[in-house]
Amino acid sequence: MPQIQQLPAHIADLIAAGEVVERPASVCKELLENALDAGASAVSVELEKGGMTYLRVTDNGCGIAPEQLPTAFLRHATSKLHRAEDLAAIGTLGFRGEALAAISAVSRVDIFSRQRETDSGASLHLEGGVPGDVKAAGCPEGTTICVRELFYNTPARMKFMKKDSAEGAAATSVVTQLALSHPDVSFKLLRDGQEVLHTPGDGQLLSAVYAALGRDFARSLLPVDGAGGDVRVSGFVTSPAAGHGTRGRQLFFVNGRLVKSQLLTAAVEEAYRNRLLKGKFPGCVLHITLPVDTVDVNVHPAKTVVKFAGEKAVFDAVYYTVRDVLDNEGKPKPAEKPFYQTMTAQEFLKRPDAPRPAGAVTLPVGRAVGSAPAGSAVTEPVRPAPAPVTPVMAVHDVVRQPDKPFTAPAPAGQVYHITPPVREETVPTPVEKEPEPTPEPEQQELPMPEGASTAEKPWRMVGEVLRTYIICEDGDGSLWLIDKHAA
Repeated sequence: MPQIQQLPAHIADLIAAGEVVERPASVCKELLENALDAGASAVSVELEKGGMTYLRVTDNGCGIAPEQLPTAFLRHATSKLHRAEDLAAIGTLGFRGEALAAISAVSRVDIFSRQRETDSGASLHLEGGVPGDVKAAGCPEGTTICVRELFYNTPARMKFMKKDSAEGAAATSVVTQLALSHPDVSFKLLRDGQEVLHTPGDGQLLSAVYAALGRDFARSLLPVDGAGGDVRVSGFVTSPAAGHGTRGRQLFFVNGRLVKSQLLTAAVEEAYRNRLLKGKFPGCVLHITLPVDTVDVNVHPAKTVVKFAGEKAVFDAVYYTVRDVLDNEGKPKPAEKPFYQTMTAQEFLKRPDAPRPAGAVTLPVGRAVGSAPAGSAVTEPVRPAPAPVTPVMAVHDVVRQPDKPFTAPAPAGQVYHITPPVREETVPTPVEKEPEPTPEPEQQELPMPEGASTAEKPWRMVGEVLRTYIICEDGDGSLWLIDKHAA
């Protein structure tokens, strides 16, 4: 009869490590999540031979105190949970306290850490989960963890590892996904001494997409931004013309955590219904933000599966936000309203670049510029205004009719100077008086100058066309069309 016994601690650690650490990509993910939880703004990852022989993660986060370094590698040791109630509202990427213990149990680990505003740091070496002594060390602010010879003490796991290129590609995928989940953090990845990824960390998701997924994918994206209740959806989706053969380019992040959700996949693909070619799938990089107490991330050991308290609300928010973007694709964006349609005159005058009225000047009443005074001069303030240049139209070869003034309709501000034809004898040019300005005159009567020849047959003005042409009839019955601009 088999005997029931408690397993030794190191065997239990190896079993637990198998649930958390499956391959070098798992180690990379756990260490990067710790770096992000530590408030790092720049993270560097170095791999050799796919991460099997050497994997180093460096961050500039808050660091770990020297006396807490051994505690950090104990099972279920964490700084992110303190009470049972905290499990109902998890806002960090890590929370179980199993990652460092599992990694150190199947590899050789060196950690260097220095807290901010301290003069020196500390280092610790662990082999097979057994820690050494904490030593003082000079190191930059933040934490550096080096993992060597992964699975050196578990040959059964070692034989299931793939080629170095495949393991390196899996680790690269993890770094890429985390770079897209936190565009405000700069990620740098080195594989066998070559830089394969470097994001700017400027907080722009499109910049991270461009650096991580390439220019062609970034140029095919449509921006998405919408909300439904407490659920907010932002990011990018691909144009229907840029479908993909697989769902590998569908990336969903819930509160900054990469998740695999059939609910979110169904919402996006439902929005693309009847828009894609057969056999094509949409691509997306979507961030779903919602209250932490409405999503449960403590479902899967890898923390990539989540449960939503209101699945329908999440589905509707994603579906309608993506569908609205696709419906408006190709439509011109509404032009921005000019300032005079969006502000009052008082608001415009308050702008620093608004024109200011010049100082007041005084002119004598009844006196025009360039003319003699007409009566007593009484001064009153007059605001100078830019006076438009009055176009003067000259019409020639026109003779007035006896005892009948010549009338011509003219637009406001225009003056016609009409002179008689010049024959054998020179006709003296009369002095014309400047017409007094009147507010928007309907017609102007211009008397013909004295001394004009009465032998000529009179011309008669028939009318005006388009405020541009004057139609006249001479004494012989001929009709003349005179262009006021060319005359």
